[in-house]
Amino acid sequence: MARMLVKGDDLVVRLAWWEKAAVRRRDVRVPLAAVRRVTVEPDWWRALRATQEHGRCIPGALCLDTRRHQGGKDFVAVRPGRPVVRVELWPSAPYRLLAVAARSDHAGGDLADSLRRSAPEADASTRWRQPLPVPEETDRGSARNTPGRTSAG
Repeated sequence: MARMLVKGDDLVVRLAWWEKAAVRRRDVRVPLAAVRRVTVEPDWWRALRATQEHGRCIPGALCLDTRRHQGGKDFVAVRPGRPVVRVELWPSAPYRLLAVAARSDHAGGDLADSLRRSAPEADASTRWRQPLPVPEETDRGSARNTPGRTSAG
């Protein structure tokens, strides 16, 4: 089962050999300076956002994949019935979120506290997850500029 650990100045999501084969990638590694917020989500399915891009998702068993959304990509390794440690990352990181299942509520809380202490740029102002960023609206989407409409001049 995937697990998070701090190795030097990096946060590493270490994958088991079969998980590496399933998602066709090596361990995920990001600098601790890229950690924005760490939370524990008791409901595993809330860590899943956007659409599956690459990996395996077996309903009722596990979800191990990269997911794409308008704000970037997330890496998830979650299992039903287990709490999830969610690590939100700054936009400069290769992912916007790392979500990994913990063995128990106690283990998830301990890991989250440890990551908050280790990450120099972590925001501890709230323990709640933050919404996805909304794409900025532009004039291109307004009614006067939509294809098929003509404007009287």
